[in-house]
Amino acid sequence: MPLHYLEDLSPGQRFIGTARVRVTRERIKAFATEFDPQPFHLDEDAASSTLFKGLAASGWHTAALTMQLLVASEFKPAGGIIGAGVDEIRWPQPVRPDDELRIESEVLEVRPSKTRPQQGMVKARTTTLNQNDEVVQIFVSNLVVQRRGA
Repeated sequence: MPLHYLEDLSPGQRFIGTARVRVTRERIKAFATEFDPQPFHLDEDAASSTLFKGLAASGWHTAALTMQLLVASEFKPAGGIIGAGVDEIRWPQPVRPDDELRIESEVLEVRPSKTRPQQGMVKARTTTLNQNDEVVQIFVSNLVVQRRGA
């Protein structure tokens, strides 16, 4: 897939990820055991009496899976996906065992750097959806992108 230099990107440009990842019960529990050991991520019985009403993946697990899908997508900023910060992250619905996730990304802003002429910043929104096209995560990130010829 071709690299996208700063000059190749414009607001409104969309990238639809073709890769998908299936979230298993085992992966939810393994991630939670190491990084977010709360009962609603680890134990179905305990999770059934929580806000989630069942086992749910950690939002940070969803974010990690989204990153995996983003790297595999057609959105290939020159220099790599280098984050300079996240403006917003939301998890409107939990990710459940057997969900199959995919992503869509949209360029929101493109601006050359005033102090580093070899690069610029791209603000992008990446939406993670499950197999029912329900939004499970939205994040808006600021990415460092190389300029052509840098």
